[in-house]
Amino acid sequence: MERTITFNELRRIKDSLPDGSMHRIADELNLSVDTVRNFFGGQNFKDGKSVGLHIEPGPNGGIVQLDDTTVLDKALKILDELNINYQEEK
Repeated sequence: MERTITFNELRRIKDSLPDGSMHRIADELNLSVDTVRNFFGGQNFKDGKSVGLHIEPGPNGGIVQLDDTTVLDKALKILDELNINYQEEK
């Protein structure tokens, strides 16, 4: 499923995740941790894979088009489980 959000919103979600979440998401989705980090804007393509993330420059860090929201969905599920509210953009 595709989704468009701002880069800043994507980073806020990542920054709201508790320690160990990148590893948990990677384990649950059978991905490398670097691939999960790349989803949130990392640039390690030696050890991680590209994740269908397209960034267009603009306000709020630009617009991010996600080809597949599976990693984002797992991150939001973790936040929901822990009752953590990240500051969503208005």
